Amino acid sequence: MPTDPGSLPATLALIDDDPEYAEYLGQSLREHGAAVTVFGDSDEFLTSAGAFDFDFFVIDLTLPGVDGLDLVRLIRRKGSAGIVVVSGRVGDDVFDSVLRAGADMYLMKPVRAEQVALAIEAVQRRLVASRTQASVWRLERAGRTLVAPEGTRIELSEGDFAVMECFAAAGGATVTRGTLCERLGRDPATEADNLLHAAIYRLRRRIERATPSAVPLHSEPKVGYIFKGRLVEA
Repeated sequence: MPTDPGSLPATLALIDDDPEYAEYLGQSLREHGAAVTVFGDSDEFLTSAGAFDFDFFVIDLTLPGVDGLDLVRLIRRKGSAGIVVVSGRVGDDVFDSVLRAGADMYLMKPVRAEQVALAIEAVQRRLVASRTQASVWRLERAGRTLVAPEGTRIELSEGDFAVMECFAAAGGATVTRGTLCERLGRDPATEADNLLHAAIYRLRRRIERATPSAVPLHSEPKVGYIFKGRLVEA
């Protein structure tokens, strides 16, 4: 069993179409301090609000809708959260396929909840250590440039730079929709939500196309947006 009730990630998505096993595993992980949300299939997960904002994911492979391997690939493209696959799928290439898709660990059913919790704890410990060591984004006023943790330099438009300045000033806190609109010279009372969303989406895509680093820019439904990485101005 995990050595510390606080050693598991704060939020965890459990995606498994076996309701009995999901209930058993979910309850055990909750007892260790994780806020677990259970999804019965990949479609239910993908259509949920903030689907990719969980700190950790536990995924079965044989799922209705999008297959588990494809779901792992999709989640990995969205960020660096921990992924443990727990599945009964058999085959000579299953283990290799799971890790190549982007999962951190593969456990084959039947497996005890305590073993799954220990696997999650191990992956989470490594993730926390790596995030502590690096992942600093730098915003340079000269040249309106965003520098990714691995050194890639991304030139920003005036509007994109203004948005990033808001995130830098927030220090990891959520920046409200109203604040972003005002910083862009728009009226929050008349600005359509989809216009601001489109602007943030274009900014995120510009960064994603330039760097292999996961972009820690996320939406906070009905509130605004948050840059979860360390962002400093230079």
